[in-house]
Amino acid sequence: MNFTLHQLKIFTTIVEKNSITKAANMLNMTQPAASIQLKNFQNQFEIPLSEIIGKQFYVTEFGREIYEKATEILKKTDEIKYKTAAFKGLLSGKLSLSVVSTGNYVIPYFLNGFLKKHPKVELVLDVSNKAKVVKDLEQNLVDFSLVTVTPKHLDLLELPIMENKLVLVASKNSELTKRKGESILKSTPLIFREEGSGTRHTMQQFFKKEKILPKIKLELTSNEAIKQAVVAGIGASIVSLLSIKNELHQKEIKIIPAKGLPLKSDWKLIYLKNKKLSPVAIAFLNYVKTEKENVIKNDYGWLKTLDSKG
Repeated sequence: MNFTLHQLKIFTTIVEKNSITKAANMLNMTQPAASIQLKNFQNQFEIPLSEIIGKQFYVTEFGREIYEKATEILKKTDEIKYKTAAFKGLLSGKLSLSVVSTGNYVIPYFLNGFLKKHPKVELVLDVSNKAKVVKDLEQNLVDFSLVTVTPKHLDLLELPIMENKLVLVASKNSELTKRKGESILKSTPLIFREEGSGTRHTMQQFFKKEKILPKIKLELTSNEAIKQAVVAGIGASIVSLLSIKNELHQKEIKIIPAKGLPLKSDWKLIYLKNKKLSPVAIAFLNYVKTEKENVIKNDYGWLKTLDSKG
């Protein structure tokens, strides 16, 4: 038996992602290259580790046991690497975060300075839907999650990092007027995020409070898809202001004033209350606490410019 650590990493990532393609993307490999390495690894065992049924990847019972052992081996090799860096006086280790899709417009700016300050830290960042993010947190697979809506069924601690505003937007050629009042929300068909998203939850809470029965024109599963639909003139939507910087700059869409908008919430890092944070996780939490105002000032100054215009 002559497998490599690289093969172990590929196999465990494929199992965790339940997809060869997704694992290849995460590991910056081509799908064929990942498939070849998986096959070479599996050929060293007389019992199948996985199987493909109807193009769907499945792990066998034996494969699951090998996955557990492979994970232990990789964890030990990481510990050796981190211990070596620690003896050199460098902060090292793994920082794991799960982020809801719109949070992709937030978290990179809070990671940038931290990773430059601590180059030996390894980042594992998963951008997904809210359900997956909460599941990762619940199963203790990540150090932190970035959300705007805190799950109520978990015992958590949280650190608010910046404000999130949801605004009504339409294409530059939209005939929606700038009239005041709630009638614009009652009469305008809207493009919604899918059920379970934080943005949709906040919208629904607002509509319920204002006794508005919104008209749903279309449901899409990503903020990027919604923006493109709005730019194309398919309809209007309520989106995070942070996500439309480029579209506003290029004058592809415009913000439509409406009663009760913008909706305001907070982006926050959440983590399990009883979790024993690693030195890397503690360092990141402290970095965000001390540097968040500087990050907002340096990277989100365009928000104040927008406020001064409108």
